[in-house]
Amino acid sequence: MEIKYISTTCPYCGTGCGFNLVVRDGRVFDVGHWQRAPVNGGKLCPKGRYAHEFINSPDRLTKPLIKKDGTFVEATWDDAYGLIAEKFGSYKPAEMVCLSSARTSNEENYLMQKFARVVLKTPNIDHCARLCHSSTVAGLAAVFGSGAMTNSILDIADSRCIFVLGSNTFEQHPLIARSIVRARQNGAKVIVADPRYTPTAQQADLYMPFVSGTDVAVLNGLMQEIIRNGWEDREFLKRRTKDFEDLKEVVMKEDYSLENVAKTSRIPAESLKQAAEWIATADVAALIYSMGVTQHTTGVDNVKSTANLMMLTGNVGRPGGGVNPLRDQNNMQGACDMGALPDVYSGYQKVTDEAARQKMIDAWGVDDIADGRVGYTITETINVLAENPGEIKAMYIMGENPMLFGPDLNHVEAALGNLEFLVVQDIFMTETGELADVVLPAACYAEKDGTQTNTERRVQRWKKAQDPPGEAKEDWRIICELAATMGYANQFPYQSAEEVFTEIGAVTPSYHGISYARLDPDGLHWPCPTGEHPGTAILHRETFATPDGLGVFSPVEWKPAAEVPDAGYPFVLTTGQVIWQWYTGTMTRRSWSLEREAPIGWIEINSEDAKALGIKDNEVVRASTRRGSVDIPARVTDEIIKGVMFIPFHYKEHPANRLTHNVLDPIAKIPEFKACAVKVEKIEEV
Repeated sequence: MEIKYISTTCPYCGTGCGFNLVVRDGRVFDVGHWQRAPVNGGKLCPKGRYAHEFINSPDRLTKPLIKKDGTFVEATWDDAYGLIAEKFGSYKPAEMVCLSSARTSNEENYLMQKFARVVLKTPNIDHCARLCHSSTVAGLAAVFGSGAMTNSILDIADSRCIFVLGSNTFEQHPLIARSIVRARQNGAKVIVADPRYTPTAQQADLYMPFVSGTDVAVLNGLMQEIIRNGWEDREFLKRRTKDFEDLKEVVMKEDYSLENVAKTSRIPAESLKQAAEWIATADVAALIYSMGVTQHTTGVDNVKSTANLMMLTGNVGRPGGGVNPLRDQNNMQGACDMGALPDVYSGYQKVTDEAARQKMIDAWGVDDIADGRVGYTITETINVLAENPGEIKAMYIMGENPMLFGPDLNHVEAALGNLEFLVVQDIFMTETGELADVVLPAACYAEKDGTQTNTERRVQRWKKAQDPPGEAKEDWRIICELAATMGYANQFPYQSAEEVFTEIGAVTPSYHGISYARLDPDGLHWPCPTGEHPGTAILHRETFATPDGLGVFSPVEWKPAAEVPDAGYPFVLTTGQVIWQWYTGTMTRRSWSLEREAPIGWIEINSEDAKALGIKDNEVVRASTRRGSVDIPARVTDEIIKGVMFIPFHYKEHPANRLTHNVLDPIAKIPEFKACAVKVEKIEEV
């Protein structure tokens, strides 16, 4: 019996923790601590500790499946490729959409966007960052010129004040929470604003419960208080920013006085005043946020406001400071970096820039690629499918499950039902896969080499520990073989993931200096422009990434959520995660150690609201919005603000996203998952 230890990075959240996969006789059977791991130093959250349990699940996909007469039958790879090639070849480029994945490697996301643009000639390529952090990319780019986390994870420990907004860090990113704990042990003040008294809020020196969807009002109020007291960093404003007077004109309005913001948000004025003082007068302050900020129709406005606050106080480009969006999936940052978006190639080179388009044509060795227009986002795709059947006819989905994670699931199901041809590539049969015409079995993270880029822009290795089950193949290999079947073997000649990464480095400026040889053991932060460059842990130290190097204040007015409570639907519904589960549960719910801790969903209801409704703890109730209803156990608690209710979005038995609203942020096209109107009723006994 031979036991091996293969160091790799976690397939769950965006923290990028490292661990060892323990292999016996060619099969992964455990996870071991890797003390040298650069982000987590050997420590793991529950999901990382049990990240081996789903790998050899008996219901892994092992052979290609083709649906015939409504039933899946096993097929050969040649038959599956042949059918896909025939069907894709029958459609116009604009009639096809590719959906890439933040769960797969950089190499695979790069190849999927290349496949869309080179083979299918379609500009319609997107991935699930659209549903999580697309507003981060758009919002921070508008202010800083770059849409990425500005500082490193370990850097947070050096902060003297940490403002956590819209992030339950201790459950969503537990190993990043360790840096918050370290900072607090070193004397930092921690401020948490959240509608729920989460494990993160329980660690705060100042907890500010507020109504979901009032973020801009809160941030503008903090900035008004800072300016009124002369706490702004005037030297930083003069030297490194522009348009401060435009910001001042907006945030100094009476609407954003502490008293008025308190009425809007329900945060006491004294708490707002204390928070403003701590943030502005700390030696260095950091702001941390996640999907509680981004998943709104005002997501881009929310993100801009976080950047405005940190620039106002001079906390950008400094150790222990910055604006730190925490990506919720292992390779969400990398999938964006790789150009799995409808408006950019890898490295955020715009598709509308003819020079960038010509660069890609030359690099990819073809005469033409998708035209230079911006393609459909996934949220736009779903709406087009629903409203204009026949405009989009085929989709190729890699590693995503919109049938559980998309907003308004009835709408999503109806939309996908209007497709003529759907291909799903995944490791398990998902709710989306059930709707497909062809299902392709893929390898999981433990069965392939590659890289992923964590939330702090650190590029790290995945290393193969075992072979995929049955006939399953690596996603990158499937894409290459399908491209060859469709006549593009010369453009997809890769024999390894490392060969793909070499091409990524050649065409992506921020990755130019990164190679597999340089990634062990600590990885590298991009931008890393040359082979000698050490990587960049902190962005914007001297200048911003804007054309003139100045940060651009981008003032915004507060707007309410698209759907607010009324007599028929009197409460606000928000959604989120729990520490034991992850996204649609495809992996965690097949990990027995995790599933037994949190096997069912629930709706959190404030004790006073529950009393008024006559609802008891653990009673099954009916939660309804204008999109649908879910019967779900009630969790009656004082740890959520009155008038707000919460459902975790992991559970197909209690799908929160049957209730959520599919209205979009006008810029980022991200749905408003975090605020809609809901009613809750007792279920009458028959």
